Amino acid sequence: MSLMMKHSAPPPVTDINVTPMVDVMLVILIIFMVITPMLSKGVSVDMVRTKNPIAMQAADKTDAIIVAVTRNGDCFLGSTKTAPEDLAPKVKDLLANRIDHMVFLRADSRARYEKVVDVVDNLRAAGVDQLGLLTEQIQEKQKPTGTAGSAAGQ
Repeated sequence: MSLMMKHSAPPPVTDINVTPMVDVMLVILIIFMVITPMLSKGVSVDMVRTKNPIAMQAADKTDAIIVAVTRNGDCFLGSTKTAPEDLAPKVKDLLANRIDHMVFLRADSRARYEKVVDVVDNLRAAGVDQLGLLTEQIQEKQKPTGTAGSAAGQ
């Protein structure tokens, strides 16, 4: 008489396997760490604030030419530091194959005016037809909308 033994399957694993999730999260983290520095266009400057700025959507394009003047008078073409006198030939090369010769200028609100004028003069010498001065809008404080009446004469 042969005795047949029934083999049973191992019990199911009830623990969550987090290794694949950790691998995916690390890959996503690395991607964001690599991409984030590329998102900023040029150097950051504290731009002039105005009440009624004109929207310039062309400045947000990836191929927009943006020149920045920092607080201490340094000039940047994109994110590359450039002397103002070297700006004209570099911008002329960038504008060579373009239909519109538009350049945007981001100047720090505390930059010396003569530095900004020097950059504008060099951009005009490069053949720039239109120059967009980028500014920020002043955020006005909202007044309370309560019904505050005058108590005079009552």
